Amino acid sequence: MRSPAAHPLRFFAILCLASAIPGSVFADTIYLKSGRKITATHVTQENGQVSYDTPAGRFSFPVSIVDHVTHDDSSPISTAGTPGDRAANLPIAPPSELAAPTSDPAAKAAVRDGTIDNNLLSKLESEAAANPTPTAIARVVAAESAAAKFEISVGDFERAVAHYDIGLRFDPDNVGLLLEAAYLHLKLSEYTAASDLLDRARRIDPDSAEVAKLSGWAYYGLNRAADAVTQWQRAMELKPDEDTQRALEKAQRDAREEAEYHEGETAHFRLKYNGEAAPELARDVLKTLESQFDEISSTLNYVPPEPIGVILYTNQTFMDITRAPAWSGALNDGRMRIPVSGLSTMTDELARVLKHELTHSFVGQRTGERCPVWLQEGIAQYMEGKRSRVNAAALSAAYEHHMEFSLLSYETSWMTLSRDTASNAYAWSLAVVEEIITENSMDDLERILERINAGSSTEDAIRAVLHEDYSELMLATAQFLHKAYL
Repeated sequence: MRSPAAHPLRFFAILCLASAIPGSVFADTIYLKSGRKITATHVTQENGQVSYDTPAGRFSFPVSIVDHVTHDDSSPISTAGTPGDRAANLPIAPPSELAAPTSDPAAKAAVRDGTIDNNLLSKLESEAAANPTPTAIARVVAAESAAAKFEISVGDFERAVAHYDIGLRFDPDNVGLLLEAAYLHLKLSEYTAASDLLDRARRIDPDSAEVAKLSGWAYYGLNRAADAVTQWQRAMELKPDEDTQRALEKAQRDAREEAEYHEGETAHFRLKYNGEAAPELARDVLKTLESQFDEISSTLNYVPPEPIGVILYTNQTFMDITRAPAWSGALNDGRMRIPVSGLSTMTDELARVLKHELTHSFVGQRTGERCPVWLQEGIAQYMEGKRSRVNAAALSAAYEHHMEFSLLSYETSWMTLSRDTASNAYAWSLAVVEEIITENSMDDLERILERINAGSSTEDAIRAVLHEDYSELMLATAQFLHKAYL
C-alpha cells in the first residue's frame, strides 16, 4: 500500500480515524400540519396511518395530521453497516418496550394530531397524586411514556427525559419505564444516570435480558469493560442475539488486554496504560488532555456528561484490539485509543493526536453519534490546528477537473478506504469545515451540530443554517481555497 506522499495530490496528513459510522439508508422527512418536522426512515402510508422508523422505534400518525412527506435520495442517515463496521462502533438496540406499539387509551390520547396534550397530562398527574390507585398510576405512566417517545421521535431529548422522570415519580419500580429512561440516557452518553436506573431495574427483575444488555452498555461507557462482559454474558444466557454477542466479544478483547493495565483519573478522563507506557507519559497525557478539554469545551460550547476513556497502546496491540485500517494513527470508538510505542514523554505530534481524538469525543456525544465522518474529521483536524494551505492548489485543481470530494459518499464509514483515498478525504473534509468557520462562523457550525443531534440529515442541517446544499457548499469551499491561499 502506498503512503499518502505517493498519492498524485500529495496530501500529507496524520490519519486518525473517527468512530466508524455504519452504512446508510435514505432519509425521509415528514412535515406535520402543526409545523413540526420529523426525519425518519421507511415511511409508509396504510389504513389511514403514516408510519415511520426512528432510533426510538416505529411510530404512526393519522394521515389527517400530515401535510406532506419528502423522500430525499440524497440524504442518507446512518444505520447498521457491515460486520466490520459494527465491530468498531456497535449499535445500542432499544429495549422492546420502546419498539412495541401501545394500545393504552391514555397513551393514544396523550399524543394526538402531532402534538402532546399537556392539559391531559396535567389532569392525569393531578388525579394520580390525589388518589394513587393502580389504575390512575398506570394511566400517568402510559401517557408520559407516550409523550417521551414522541419527543424522542422529533429529537427533543430534554423534554423526553422530563416525561420519563414524571412517570418514574409515580411508579419508581416500573421496569419497562426504567428501561426506556435508561436507553435514552445511554443515547445521550449519560452512563452514570443510565447505570443508576438499570441497577434499580436489576433489583426488581434480576432475570431480565433487556436489563443485562443495557447494563453492559452503561458499564462499557463508564470504561468498566470487565463489568460489561459480566452483564453481556448474562444477557446471552437469558436471551442470546447477534448484537449482544458482537458487543460481548469486543468487551472481552478489551478486558483481557486491560486486565494488567495501570490506571489514572482526572475530573474529565479515565486513563489506562500498560507497562510499556511510562507513568510519566501517562501523567503528561492527562495534563495535556485536561488543558485541551477546556479549550474544546469553550469553542464548541459543550461539556460531555461523563469522564472520557483513554487507552494507551503499543502499536501492534492497538491494531490487534481495534481492528483499525493500517493507515490509521489512532481510533475513537467512544474511547480514545492511542498507540504510544517508543514514547516516554509528551511530544507535539502526540499532543495533536490527542486533541484530534478528543474532538471526536466532543462531536460524537454532542450529536448523539449522528455526525457524519467527513464533518467529524474536518472539525477534528481544524481543532488540532491543521489548515488547508498545503493542499489548496491540489484541491482547487481537483475541483476544476471534477475530481472533488463527495460529501454524500463520505458521510459513512471510512474503515475500508485505501490510504490514498483516505488522505484525499481528510484534505477535503478539513477544507469544507475551514470554509464554514471562516466564511460563516463557529456559531453556525454549532447550529449545524444541534440540528444533526435533533435528527436532521446533515445536508438538511447545512441547508437550514448556511442556505446551501452539498454541491453549493463544495463550490463555496473551492472559492474559499482560491481566495485564501492561491
